[in-house]
Amino acid sequence: MPPGISTLAADTPTLSAANTGFMLICSALVMLMTPGLAFFYGGMVRVKSTLNMLMMSFISLGIVTILWVLYGFSLAFGTDTGSIIGWSADYVGLSGIGLTELWDGYTIPVYVFAVFQLMFAIITPALISGALADRVKFTAWAVFIALWVTVVYFPVAHWVWGAGGWLFELGVIDFAGGTAVHINAGAAALGVILVIGKRIGFKRDPMRPHSLPLVMLGAGLLWFGWFGFNAGSWLGNDDGVGAVMFVNTQVATAAAMLAWLIYEKIRHGAFTTLGAASGAVAGLVAITPSGGAVSPLGAIAVGAIAGVLCAMAVGLKFKFGYDDSLDVVGVHLVGGVVGSLLVGFFATGGVQSDVKGLLYGGGFDQLTKQAIGVFSVLAYSLVVSALLAFVLDKTIGMRVDEDDEVTGIDQVEHAETAYDFSGAGGGAGSRKAVPAPGDTVAGAAQNKKVDA
Repeated sequence: MPPGISTLAADTPTLSAANTGFMLICSALVMLMTPGLAFFYGGMVRVKSTLNMLMMSFISLGIVTILWVLYGFSLAFGTDTGSIIGWSADYVGLSGIGLTELWDGYTIPVYVFAVFQLMFAIITPALISGALADRVKFTAWAVFIALWVTVVYFPVAHWVWGAGGWLFELGVIDFAGGTAVHINAGAAALGVILVIGKRIGFKRDPMRPHSLPLVMLGAGLLWFGWFGFNAGSWLGNDDGVGAVMFVNTQVATAAAMLAWLIYEKIRHGAFTTLGAASGAVAGLVAITPSGGAVSPLGAIAVGAIAGVLCAMAVGLKFKFGYDDSLDVVGVHLVGGVVGSLLVGFFATGGVQSDVKGLLYGGGFDQLTKQAIGVFSVLAYSLVVSALLAFVLDKTIGMRVDEDDEVTGIDQVEHAETAYDFSGAGGGAGSRKAVPAPGDTVAGAAQNKKVDA
């Protein structure tokens, strides 16, 4: 949501059935993004971690929803205290909100705004999970989510979008979550993996995606849901800004996908499905903060730049030795930084506000504000997330045992496997069953180099 701007409503706004219905649909679209993310991540891991990856996203739907109702909405969007945090007793438990009470300055009920923002709060910690694949205890992950949204996401959401939040008042433009969602999650992922360490076999054993069709399905669901994520963030549909954001979302995503594939072909010699999916997500990330400030031509530039830079960034983990399992840092952190900073270059002054970027005669003013927003959120999330991971690791333990990691986290943490082939082949069934490599701790240890 753009800071300090409300052109949707008249001086005395009244409830709009059209805008209310539109925002409820957008909220459902954003909710769909979390299962989409689960499939995207689930296809990228090895077979033995598929269910755990799905569950790391799905559990966020449960935990964050309850915390948001109890106190999260109040902390993020309640009355400002010191430009750092919000609090309103009427928002605790969502118990003091009138049925048709409008969100201040808009034509939608407070309940609708609350549920739309809830979906953002849900997907943000789920994004972090991709960096931690294969090695984190599910209980520790659940506790981490609860702590992280409380001390990181809710305050940062207030800084960026809450009336009185210090980045909001500074004039940082974050249309739909470049700082509050993507930089926040990407920096948190980096902080946690620096604490918990690498997967067993990192840079030695093959760790290829087990199901690229699942990855493409997840990317498609994310792309679809992202229209609600972005276009809905104007909180209505009266003045055309949301329509521009919708168009820019499509344009930037297409440009980023093509740019990633071209880079990949030049650098590695092939156009891969994983590259297409990752490039699309990189474009979606980058246009999220900037799409309400740039033209469609600017959106092409934002997407293309993000596609190339994110494709380059995913290889940094091998150079610097941090194990970002599914490239959360390379795509979400880097994409969020790129998209947020490019507002300072490509803002036209003719869409969501009259703010102009450097290339449109606006000087360095907005670029400076964007940089302050980017690096303050990055630093806060990185440090606090690392501290949370450190405390959890020293108390309840963050990582599964080494033997359990080799065996497969699905069996250990969930007592299930993603695919059951027991009824396939076999014939008369007189043959004695032989455990497959990886079905037992001993077998897995002997076959660690077999790509599950």
